[in-house]
Amino acid sequence: MKEAIVKTDFKLPGQKSLYVGKVRDVYNINNDLLVMVVSDRISAFDVVLPKGIPYKGQVLNQIAAKFLDATADIVPNWKISTPDPMVTIGHRCEPYPVEMIVRGYLTGSSWREYKKGERQICGVPIPDGLVEHQKFENPILTPTTKAEQGAHDENISREEIIKTGLVSEAEYLELERISLALFERGTEIAKKMGLILVDTKYEFGKKDGKIYLIDEIHTPDSSRYFYLDGYQERQAKGEPQKQLSKEFVREWLMKNDFQGLEGQKLPDLPDAFVNEISERYIELFESITGEKFQRERLEDVHKRLENNILKALAELKY
Repeated sequence: MKEAIVKTDFKLPGQKSLYVGKVRDVYNINNDLLVMVVSDRISAFDVVLPKGIPYKGQVLNQIAAKFLDATADIVPNWKISTPDPMVTIGHRCEPYPVEMIVRGYLTGSSWREYKKGERQICGVPIPDGLVEHQKFENPILTPTTKAEQGAHDENISREEIIKTGLVSEAEYLELERISLALFERGTEIAKKMGLILVDTKYEFGKKDGKIYLIDEIHTPDSSRYFYLDGYQERQAKGEPQKQLSKEFVREWLMKNDFQGLEGQKLPDLPDAFVNEISERYIELFESITGEKFQRERLEDVHKRLENNILKALAELKY
């Protein structure tokens, strides 16, 4: 097994705090900048799994950087630089307390609920007679609350968000508009690469009165992709869709009796499965970007990260 980066603990100039998320270690620099290290941790069902996935952090960070650049004309984003394949430095924004989930197809958790008889997701009506992986007539927005660490995100409707004052009506409508425009752009880029952007999540923040896109975008952790070639044929035959996402990790966990529910024991990940996950992430990188993935050396990674971060902060006068 190759080394996976599952923890960092740097002491950076101007550092105010360190937030350790499910996947990312986020360093607050003078309440002005964030240094985000994308680790090799992997989560599913809102639980961090016991082993890291080699190269996963590099894959996520480099895809996110590419799509942040490719959508900057739609909405400003938090990114300032990517000084290391696993690191992004950017603006510290005040995050909105909701995540914007855009779904183009009935799949994943939405399909699981639909099978149980649910005909609404987050207040959005879903018609009868649909089948798994079927395309919606138009993409739908199904927001969730942003959970504290260790808790589950909860579905919430537009009406509840506005009524409870989580986000003002005017700002929420703007977040909806931006989210759908980002999804349309992501769909166009995916199509050129022979993929379908199935669903994704966006997170937003605010700085100096302006809305920013924050965190990751169109990565395999935040998005699901199908292969375009053969999609219609597989649907017509009722066959599973060939997809690139971490849904296969969730499916493996479900087969091993784990869905993050109380009382369930987290299964250990076999080394062979860890390597398979790593290769699947690399496959998605190459499929969605059209570029060959350059595997960084996995020796002395912590030192490399620290050196690259310190150099970038010095250039930013920190």
